[in-house]
Amino acid sequence: MTTLSPENSLSARQSASFILVKRKPPIDKTEWDGFFDENGHLAKSRDFICVNILERGLHPTVRTEAWKFLTGYYSWQSSQDERLTVDSTRRKNYEALCQMYQKIQPLLENLHRNFIETRNSIKYQQGFHEMVMIFQLMLEHDHETFWLFQFFLQKTEHSCVINIGVGKNLDMLNTLIDFLDPVFAEHLKGKGAGAVPSLFPWFCLCFQRAFKTFDDVWRLWEVLLTGKPCRNFQVLVAYSMLQMVRPQVLQESMTGDDILLACNNLIDLDADELISAACIVYAELIQKDVPQSLKDFFL
Repeated sequence: MTTLSPENSLSARQSASFILVKRKPPIDKTEWDGFFDENGHLAKSRDFICVNILERGLHPTVRTEAWKFLTGYYSWQSSQDERLTVDSTRRKNYEALCQMYQKIQPLLENLHRNFIETRNSIKYQQGFHEMVMIFQLMLEHDHETFWLFQFFLQKTEHSCVINIGVGKNLDMLNTLIDFLDPVFAEHLKGKGAGAVPSLFPWFCLCFQRAFKTFDDVWRLWEVLLTGKPCRNFQVLVAYSMLQMVRPQVLQESMTGDDILLACNNLIDLDADELISAACIVYAELIQKDVPQSLKDFFL
C-alpha cells in the first residue's frame, strides 16, 4: 500500500475546490487568443491551460481549436504557420487514405463475404457511429473529424474500445468500489452481481447518453483529454454515477438487473456536477493508503 504525495493531494484538492464556489465562465475567444504571442506560440503552459479547462471548460467558439491541442492534432509548441502546415498535411493524408480505401474496397468485398455488413455491424455495436456524430457536430471538415476522433481514442488510452480499454475500466471500477465502499461492494458481489459488468456502454459511449445536452458531452470529453486531475478519470466518473443510485440500491436490496435499470435511468445529468463529484472522489482517494493497482492506473 502506498500513499500519494502531498503535491498530488494539493492538486486534487484544488481540482475539487471549484465546486465550492461559483464556477468561473468558460474560456472564451478573447481569453483564448490572449494565450498566444505574436507568432502564434502558446505563452501559457500546457498545465495552466488544462487546469483551467478542467475547472472552467471551453466556450463553443474556441472548442474546435483547443481540442486540436488537447488531442495532439497540433503540437503545444507549434507556431501559427506550423499549424497551417499541419492542417494542410492532415487534409492531404486523409484524402490519400480515402482514395486507397476506395481502391481496395472491391478486393475486400470479393475476398471476404458480407464485408460491408460486417464492417457496419462492428461500427454500430461498438458505438463509434454515435461518438463520431458528436465530433461531426463540432467540426467543419471530414479530415478534422477523422484525425481528432483517432487522436481522442489514443489520448484516452482507448478506454472506450471493446477488448482494449472497456474491460480494464470495469475491472478497475470494481477495485475502486472494493477500496472506497466495501458495503456497496459486498452487495454488488452478492444480490447485485452482474450489474457492474453490464455497465460497459458507459465506457463504450464515453457516457454520452447520460447527459442532457451535447455541450455536457463535450465538457466531459475535454476534461478527459486534459488528463486532469488524473489519468483514467472516466472510472471516477463511473464510480460517481454509481454513487447516485447507491442509496436506492441498498435500501431496496436491488438485484443486478434492477441496478442496471436504475443506472440506465441516469440521464439528463449536468456535466459540471458530475465532474465535480468525480474530483471529490479523487481527492478522497489520495488521502488513503492506495493499493498499487489503483496508483498505477490513475497516476
